[in-house]
Amino acid sequence: MMATSTVMQTVLATPVASSLVKNRSRVSSLFSATYVPRLRGSASKRVQCKAELDDQNISAEPSPPPKPKVSTKFADVLAFSGPAPERINGRLAMIGFVAAMAVELSKGQDLFSQISNGGVSWFVGTSILLSVASLIPLFKGVSAESKSEGVMTSDAEMWNGRFAMLGLVALAFTEFVSGRTLL
Repeated sequence: MMATSTVMQTVLATPVASSLVKNRSRVSSLFSATYVPRLRGSASKRVQCKAELDDQNISAEPSPPPKPKVSTKFADVLAFSGPAPERINGRLAMIGFVAAMAVELSKGQDLFSQISNGGVSWFVGTSILLSVASLIPLFKGVSAESKSEGVMTSDAEMWNGRFAMLGLVALAFTEFVSGRTLL
C-alpha cells in the first residue's frame, strides 16, 4: 500500500513537460486547482531495467511444490498428533457403528448385549486387522493425503471417522440411559 502511495505521489508531483501539453488552458480546465509547473527544456526522465532474465527459471509449466518427507519411525507414526491414531480409531468407529446398527436392526440387541454375547472377540480381531492394514502403508512412507482423490479424500475420511466415534458414544450413552435399543 505504501508503494502505491509513493508512486501516486511521484506521478502527481511530477511536472508536465511543456512539449507534452499543447494547450495549457485545456489542462487548466481539467485540473483547475492543480499547479502544472513547466520543465526546463533539457530535463528528461529515463527508465532503465537492470533485471536479467534467467532462462532456466522460466518454463511453460510451473513445477509442483516438493512433497514433505513422511516419517516412518514408529514413535512418529503412532505419536499423539501422528497420522495413525485418529485414522485407525476413526476406521474402527466407522465399522463398529455400522456393525452395531446392523445387529441392532437384525437381532434387536443393544450395544452392551452385543459386546457381552461374543462381541469382544470380533472387536479385538477387527482392531488388529485394521490397525496392521493401516500401519503398513505408513511405515512404507505412503501418506493418506497422497492417495486421496475426488470425493474420497483423507479429510473426508477423518471427518467421517470423527462423526462415527461420536455416533458410537452417543449410541452407547442413549441405550444406557433409556435401558432399551435405539431402534
